[in-house]
Amino acid sequence: MSTTRHLVNRQRRLAASRATRTPHKDALRIPSNPKEARRRPSWALPDGPRPVRRPLPWPLLLALLAVLAGGFALLAHTKAEDLRGAPALRNTAVTDTARTSEVKGVVSKAVGAVFSYDHTAPDRTQRAADDYLTGKAVGQHQDMLARIRRDGGKSKLVLTTTVTRSGVEVIDGSRARVLVFADQSNTSTAKGGSATYAAAMFAVDVTERGGSWRIANIDTFDR
Repeated sequence: MSTTRHLVNRQRRLAASRATRTPHKDALRIPSNPKEARRRPSWALPDGPRPVRRPLPWPLLLALLAVLAGGFALLAHTKAEDLRGAPALRNTAVTDTARTSEVKGVVSKAVGAVFSYDHTAPDRTQRAADDYLTGKAVGQHQDMLARIRRDGGKSKLVLTTTVTRSGVEVIDGSRARVLVFADQSNTSTAKGGSATYAAAMFAVDVTERGGSWRIANIDTFDR
């Protein structure tokens, strides 16, 4: 009896031991290989059939690549045209120092000549205007100096304009814009006359024709 009881108990222990070591079919499979454990996360699903990823058909794939390549080419062309047309790239005032210096020199000389007046030689101002002005600037200059021309002989006026600073904002081909700072003195040499001094700031647009720069517009920033 005791032998039979011991045999039954031993069989029960073996059965319990095998149940503990054999995982359920839905249980997670814990790899015994440490390398495999590092490759496979603990929450991975049990091994089983995996979904099949079907590659795109070659005609469809080639068509998709052609569309992407065409879109990229169009975008690149548009960006290139924008850069070539940007005003900053056309402005040589920041790259051509010799041309910038030339424009500044001509403008300084022109402004000093056309905005100076001596009652003893009134034609000198007109000759300077003929040499340095063109277009809209001709009429602007006449309006600005109309009173001085009218009263200059009687008051014996002497107007002197000296450019103190200038800066070339833009040079675009044969056109340029220059900001000018100048000192002006207006002196009456008649009996009891006086002198006045003032600072002026304005901009001029200049154009190049036949190798010569001329003032085409005078901007006094009046609103």
